[in-house]
Amino acid sequence: MAISTAEATAAPHAVPADDARRRGIDPDRSRSWLRRCLPVVLPHKKAFLGAFTSTLVGIVVQMFIPAVVKSAIDDALVKHRHTLAPYVILILGLAVAQGVAGYASRFLLFRAAYDLEYDLRTMMFEHLTRLSASFYDRVQTGQLISRANSDIRAVQMFLAFAPNISVRFVGFIVAFAIMLTISIPLTFIAIGTLPLVYITGARLRALMFPISWVVQARTAEVATIVDENVNGARVVKSFAAEQRQLDALARASRRVQWSSAKQINIRARYAPIIENLPSLGLALVLLAGGYLVIHGELSLGAIAAFDLYVLMLQAPFQLFGMLTMLSQRAAASAGRIFEVLDEQPQVTERPDAIQLHEPSGDVTFDDVRFSYRGGPPVLDGLSLHLRPGETLALVGRTGSGKTTLARLLTRSYDVDAGSIRLDGTELRDLTLASVRGTVGVVTDDPFLFSVSLRENISYGRPDASLDDVVAAAKAAGAHDFIEALPAGYETVVGERGYTLSGGQRQRIAIARTLVSNPPVLILDDATSAIDVQVELEIHQALRTLMQGRTTLVIAHRPSTIGLADRVAYIEAGRVVATGRHVELLATEPRYAATLAAAAAEEQDRAAAEPVGEAPAPAYPAEHRGLLVDEG
Repeated sequence: MAISTAEATAAPHAVPADDARRRGIDPDRSRSWLRRCLPVVLPHKKAFLGAFTSTLVGIVVQMFIPAVVKSAIDDALVKHRHTLAPYVILILGLAVAQGVAGYASRFLLFRAAYDLEYDLRTMMFEHLTRLSASFYDRVQTGQLISRANSDIRAVQMFLAFAPNISVRFVGFIVAFAIMLTISIPLTFIAIGTLPLVYITGARLRALMFPISWVVQARTAEVATIVDENVNGARVVKSFAAEQRQLDALARASRRVQWSSAKQINIRARYAPIIENLPSLGLALVLLAGGYLVIHGELSLGAIAAFDLYVLMLQAPFQLFGMLTMLSQRAAASAGRIFEVLDEQPQVTERPDAIQLHEPSGDVTFDDVRFSYRGGPPVLDGLSLHLRPGETLALVGRTGSGKTTLARLLTRSYDVDAGSIRLDGTELRDLTLASVRGTVGVVTDDPFLFSVSLRENISYGRPDASLDDVVAAAKAAGAHDFIEALPAGYETVVGERGYTLSGGQRQRIAIARTLVSNPPVLILDDATSAIDVQVELEIHQALRTLMQGRTTLVIAHRPSTIGLADRVAYIEAGRVVATGRHVELLATEPRYAATLAAAAAEEQDRAAAEPVGEAPAPAYPAEHRGLLVDEG
């Protein structure tokens, strides 16, 4: 395959971001959540201002309607100076204008809110792609999914409704001023209950924030359980643990139920008070206003108009309970979102990092020391050198640091002390794209995406032609079974690739690495979970893959170790012996003991498995066809 190193090391994950997402949230954690969201909100200010303007126009138009009603009653019905027709036409015209303003307000406001939701979701995802492996070691997937979905939706709901409700308080001020011109005593009677509304609203806010946080956190707990049971469905079934997992989900759901019921209970106690206290003011206005009309101190039209203005006073407070609930839920959700966005990656790229051009594959580990999150040392002064084009097998007991070494070489983590060099340059002086484009990894449990096999194979180099994909599949020994599938290379595999057998997934992973063409290759127990017969077939693909590149083979099977030119035995985080396989068997008892223990463990595992082949997983109906089971 003619695949250039420059193409292979090109950054595969460059995602364009607009100004809103590039700005991100305000990093000052002492500010309110709304202030922190301002850098993301401001790019949508035109839509928000348009929505505010439309709402204000609608409010102004609405203010004219009671005045027209007053004139219609006093001049047309009581004094018979005019007919009702002009007033009816005028009210219809005002209603149409108010409807147009309402449509524009809602359209612009919801468009801005959904654009903002899009920005927050994309910002969250882009940030998650930058976070280091150590972050994912301690955070549950369900918690992240909850923050990226329900929490962002809670913020979006507040931003969609709150501006519209808040602007209505402008209508309150205008209506209050007009009411003062009609009757000062009636005006103060109408607003007499509003201080109680404020006090009740403050109490509601104080109670809603903590319970909103609890609801969102417990919803995330349910999402975590569901996510783990979907991804681990085979493990659950293999241990007949369905009922136990159902019980765990039921317990988590009951916790959500309790906190949600508590939230509704708080709202049910306080929201009706907030919404109905203004109605008490209306009753008092009708009582006092009726007295004034009977005694000729106020016209019938004036009291009718006054009642309409009182209803306008009530509108914002009838929505005040919902606004309070949305604001506290959004505040709690924003705090949970900021917990993720405030997280800083542990592995970063230096501003002056350089690109590694045409790497030869020289790898040096120099006195490397490393531990996970301050725990006991996993690597303790490890030194190792891989010459360009050399294949070295790394052997050691479980927990000796073999896989950790592979993770450090791809800069999933940074060393605590010592250094790792590629072609003489320290990893931290290179760009991340350069390091990860130079070093390719094939693991024992390769992850496949729910896309076509062609897209899976070309994942590391999306611009690869079909000829390159086919050539890689042939070299990996995958072409024949792919061609036998219903849609060939366009066959869509199931989630994580479980519609393929273990051997088939492994070959796809090898083909994917071949297309990327990395100068340095890590085979991390790449055939440990595969039947020995299938392993022999894959070894031919591995020999093709290793040609002309530096390869680190992490293995415990003699057949896999036989692929290497040299073997390094690691114990307690250090390389304690190097040499050829036969030499180490004869001179290093710990090496021989480790291989013997691994062989005995594999025999026990094989003896525990049922005799005969398990049927391969079924494809969805649209992709059903021949599936070769390879173990």
